Amino acid sequence: SQRRDEDLLMPDESGAAARDALKRRVESAIELAGTMFDSMDFALFFDSDRQLLSIGYRVSEGALDQSYYDLLASEARLASFVAIAKGDVPTRHWFHLGRTVTSVHSGVALISWSGSMFEYLMPYLVMRPPPGSLLDETHRNIVRRQKEYGAARSLPWGVSESAYNARDLEFTYQYSSFGVPGLGLRRSLGDEAVVAPYATALAAMIAPEAAVRNFTHLERAAARGRYGWYEALDYTPVRLPENEKVAIIHCYMAHHQAMTLIALANALHDGAMRVRFHAEPIVQATELLLQERTPRDVDAIRPREEEIKAAAYVRELIPPSSRRFQSAHQATVQTQLLSNGRYAVMMTAAGSGYSRWGDLAVTRWREDPTCDCWGSYIFLRDVDTGAVWSAGYQPSGVEPDNYDASFFEDRVEISRRDGTITTRLEVAVSPEDDAEVRRVTLTNSGSRTREIELTSYAEIVLAPDASDVAHPAFSNLFVQTEFVAEIGAVLATRRRGSPDEAQVWAAHLVVAEGDVFSGVQFETDRARFLGRGRSIRTPISVIDGQPLSNTAGSVLDPVFSLRRRVRLAPGATAHITFWTLAASSRSNVLDLADKHGNPAAFDRLLTLAWTQAQVQLFHLGITSDEATMFQRLGSGVLYSNPTLRPSSDVLARSDAAQPALWAYGISGDLPIVVCRIDNIEDVQIVRQLLQAHEYWRMKQLAVDLVILNEYPPSYAQDLRTALEAMVRATESRRVAGAGARGSVFILRAELVSDEARSLLQSAARAVLFSRRGSLFEQLRLLDESELAVATSQKRIAPKGVPQPVPAQPEIEFFNGLGGFSHDGREYLTILGEGQWTPAPWINVIANPSFGFQTSVEGGGYTWGVNSQQNQLTPWSNDPV
Repeated sequence: SQRRDEDLLMPDESGAAARDALKRRVESAIELAGTMFDSMDFALFFDSDRQLLSIGYRVSEGALDQSYYDLLASEARLASFVAIAKGDVPTRHWFHLGRTVTSVHSGVALISWSGSMFEYLMPYLVMRPPPGSLLDETHRNIVRRQKEYGAARSLPWGVSESAYNARDLEFTYQYSSFGVPGLGLRRSLGDEAVVAPYATALAAMIAPEAAVRNFTHLERAAARGRYGWYEALDYTPVRLPENEKVAIIHCYMAHHQAMTLIALANALHDGAMRVRFHAEPIVQATELLLQERTPRDVDAIRPREEEIKAAAYVRELIPPSSRRFQSAHQATVQTQLLSNGRYAVMMTAAGSGYSRWGDLAVTRWREDPTCDCWGSYIFLRDVDTGAVWSAGYQPSGVEPDNYDASFFEDRVEISRRDGTITTRLEVAVSPEDDAEVRRVTLTNSGSRTREIELTSYAEIVLAPDASDVAHPAFSNLFVQTEFVAEIGAVLATRRRGSPDEAQVWAAHLVVAEGDVFSGVQFETDRARFLGRGRSIRTPISVIDGQPLSNTAGSVLDPVFSLRRRVRLAPGATAHITFWTLAASSRSNVLDLADKHGNPAAFDRLLTLAWTQAQVQLFHLGITSDEATMFQRLGSGVLYSNPTLRPSSDVLARSDAAQPALWAYGISGDLPIVVCRIDNIEDVQIVRQLLQAHEYWRMKQLAVDLVILNEYPPSYAQDLRTALEAMVRATESRRVAGAGARGSVFILRAELVSDEARSLLQSAARAVLFSRRGSLFEQLRLLDESELAVATSQKRIAPKGVPQPVPAQPEIEFFNGLGGFSHDGREYLTILGEGQWTPAPWINVIANPSFGFQTSVEGGGYTWGVNSQQNQLTPWSNDPV
């Protein structure tokens, strides 16, 4: 520390004491290092038959590993040299190290395994080969080759083993060896483009001026952080986010940092560490080994031409696939699933969808392919003209001048243009926290200043989806809201029914960048937001421009809604970011809100979301094209698609109830996908569906996959054995506790009753036949059948037709909306234009087995036997 350094410089007694203490610590460290060095015995790893050092010792087997360090151009030559100097291994071991050379310009260089700077120059940190020796010439020529290779790729030079832009499920960077083609024995070195700054530091001992220039290049590429040079820069296209040229590996590895410090010390102080190393008597007695001259008249290996030219093709690799829709109106609803394994978001091309946290629904959603009007939305309103539209097509239903929805593995983007205002919505899920983000980017391409009001809206559930579907009004009673003014966030929690019930909290906040004026408005009461008799398409708080009421507390129908207003000058752009967060306590959700209230949080999330998407695909062993295929099939699971379901004849034959499936372990509570197979040659589609099932689990989509083995009964069980082996292999890769529910069932067709078989197919969201080809081929046929996309016309408000006003009957005790008839036997409600009763007024008419209800507005439903469980027409007890 600075205080300690000052004490050492002080001439008083305290400074002298500090110096003595430091001296004792250094002497103790020297003694410990000497003891450790003397205790090392390299003979343990020496194979006397091969005269080589093994790469390790297998303790469980009590034997050496059968792989060996057998090249002189290797970092292990330092261990070989020290082992010989200590007398642990014989001198002849040195001459059993491979000395294959390759041509570099007019000279030669030793071949290493991967052609990395680390293999060549790590020993040079302390070992000093004489000028003109084989090792000395190798050092100089490989640095020259590294510089040329970087220039050929128009990248900074310096390739060595390092971390790169891939992570495991724990989000730890992966590590691999990288090198220069032609210098290494390993093939496909040119397929990667990873630059490690510590390699430049090692090269500074050979070519200091070139290293300084390369460090400048690296610094311009943002390779230096707070604690020094970052681990690496990954330029490999298949590992880069869209429109990015490089991924910075934001970590520091201690051994690479140590090599950097020692190498720079050597470059600045005339090889000080090498001088110290060679001052040791045992090193001086052994350094004759380093004086080996470059052999003459020896055949050099020529670099493979395809390796040298690989760099020219690496950038032409196919980028990750995506789905793009230039209209919100598709023949069937198209969806995209985003998830971090705990929190999940589903989006449709029109901008609807759901948010879920584990088994809990955060926002309300119903499968409605016709209206598609459930989800988290953002309304936009031009303050001057009163024009209203949505960030997506839903829920306003206003047709844009241009519309584009893009589905990526890590995010969803929806862009639309309305006149001179361009709106871009980006939706993603945080890999770090249980949070989702929806950022709206507004651009004004017109010639006048515009004031735009942005209002978010989502119906809050915080309960299992099934309980909300069963009785939403009752479920709403347990949700309580509050507004935290200090951070501008709305909170919601579900009151617990018992002390053992887990807490659940959610928060909603907005972060604005641009010319923002006026404070945050909020609303948590759905009735106040929509207005009596209104729908989400025409909420009174938006259409009529009314301010939000800033209501919170124990509301009967909870929502999250926040509003900000921005001013857009001609050509200006503004970013408004809406966050929704979930946690198990109030303090935790407030911490999340505080963390994500920073404008920089969005960019960080996008970077991590892209990284996690690659991690998930790597873990599952699937490509981005396969992920797109699984998303496409997932759309048919979430929204019933007639083309994926059985024929009408099969549906008509099924009259069994759900319990018919229970004998086979299938509950029928989850969506079902059925695959019928009768030939072992067609198992490819089963393998794909098992991958899809694991993919859906990771995306928090619970599905039961049923494989119906229709192979005729026989002693040969090849198909059954193959199916069971594939299922076991899939389950072995599953991470315990991760993913949604959902199981895989293998059923033998001859053991399934006709009744259950018909029910299974009629209840399934998708029935696939192995004879029809792979999953890709069957979905391609599905896409071809949906090419006729329905075109939508702009909504035109119906012209009002004058209706005669009926004569008002005589009413007693009229209150402005209704009163009693003259004879007192009826209550009459009379509503003028724009009038509604304060609350729904209904009338129930029923006998013991049949009935219906109707409201003043004309709504209602019909049932038979049981009004809740056997509704003949749909109905929801929605008081708004």
